[in-house]
Amino acid sequence: MRIIRSASWLLWRIVLGIGAFAIALVAFRAWDSERGPPLQPWHLVVPEELRAEALDAADWPDYLAAEEATFAAVRARVTEALEPEARIPANRYFRESPLFPGRFPRDWNRSFALEPEGADPLGAVVLLHGLTDAPYSMRHIAEHYRRRGWVALGLRLPAHGTVPAALTDVTWEDWLAAARLALREARRRVGPGRPIHLVGYSNGGALAMKGALDALEDPRLTRVDRLVLISPMIGVTAFARFAGLAALPASLPRFARSAWLDIVPEFNPFKYNSFPVNGARQSYRLTTALQQQMQRLAAEGRLALLPPVLTFQSVVDFTVSTRSVAEALYGSLTGMGHELVLFDVNRSAAIGPLVTPAAAGALDRLLPPSPRPWRSVVIGEAGPGDGVVVERVTEAGGREERVTPIGLRWPREVYSLSHVALPFPAGDALYGFDPDPAEDFGVRLGTIALRGERGVLAVSPAVLARLTFNPFFPYLLARIGEGIVPAR
Repeated sequence: MRIIRSASWLLWRIVLGIGAFAIALVAFRAWDSERGPPLQPWHLVVPEELRAEALDAADWPDYLAAEEATFAAVRARVTEALEPEARIPANRYFRESPLFPGRFPRDWNRSFALEPEGADPLGAVVLLHGLTDAPYSMRHIAEHYRRRGWVALGLRLPAHGTVPAALTDVTWEDWLAAARLALREARRRVGPGRPIHLVGYSNGGALAMKGALDALEDPRLTRVDRLVLISPMIGVTAFARFAGLAALPASLPRFARSAWLDIVPEFNPFKYNSFPVNGARQSYRLTTALQQQMQRLAAEGRLALLPPVLTFQSVVDFTVSTRSVAEALYGSLTGMGHELVLFDVNRSAAIGPLVTPAAAGALDRLLPPSPRPWRSVVIGEAGPGDGVVVERVTEAGGREERVTPIGLRWPREVYSLSHVALPFPAGDALYGFDPDPAEDFGVRLGTIALRGERGVLAVSPAVLARLTFNPFFPYLLARIGEGIVPAR
């Protein structure tokens, strides 16, 4: 009896200790949030969007009409209501700013449909952007499909392209329902006999994979013929699991800033810089549901029914878990036609001695020993310091590695790709190193060279130093093109 009492008392002390720690953590979070910058209208105004149930009953014109109403609400409640101190060129919500999306010939924050020239399309592709992103990030791949005779539907996921506050009141189920809507529209446009591809970037990659798995279990859903995943969010950091706790003080108006992980000036016309806790929480909920479903369907032997999956991933990625891509996704895949393309770090970079051991050894940790049930491709140097970039191909089930130059080189000043770089060419007008002069989105983020004194910039230099274009984008585009029905 004495032992039982002692055990109960110990358990009670542990519970009290955990509770006290949680209270202290929430109190610290409330105090810490008060040190941040004040919230602006784009952090407070939450425009109305269609939710999952309504999206499942809607069609493409319905969605575009609701999207127009959402953007009109943002114009009225944010753009037209700005205080004088917010009417500055560096604010994308100021009508006179060169960053204001409404001044561009096309606002790439909105959903789009790119139609091919000529008669009926040969197929349809649905493109899903990433978290805090906009359809802008999918436009180059969409154009590639259009030129080859396909109709390309770039979906603006709910709570994106408007104001960061929209992400405080959205669920991943809303995003997935919107993706289902776009797939229904793709099937309507091409009919029952023509192919449909689904392309997903980052969070959009997780949604693409989730949608394909759902279609295996529900015959009413649109099935696709190919999945293309770019830096897919198959897993996220452990912090996201507890992100909801960080927002608990926000239930009190005084601590509203605790609902945000980052409050940053909004100088990017096609991407939020500020990031709310709910964004991290929904990413965790989505990736948890995705991994659980993959495990269940793998155990049932049903993943062999998936269409071919082609994935592009940098071996170093600060946003998503590269290990989850290699292990949780490709460790579960069976069947034919799957391929994983990995971009290694630049081992000839002048800063080589400064590269961490973790980054230098990332490739060896990611790839399991051959033979593997899927095709692997590693994009990297032919030899130490020679600058020649090759693809190292190991076929599914094989052990022999085939090495072929790809005709591209690492830029001298670039030591690795980044999560945000993969879907953008060097000529992208916003993110590219050599931007297309025919387009102007108010800023050339890819050309910024950071040299100067500390404390001068309004944002962290680390944000601007992150690579925003992919020097191997022509290779990525060519590989995607191999699976597209040839142009007329």
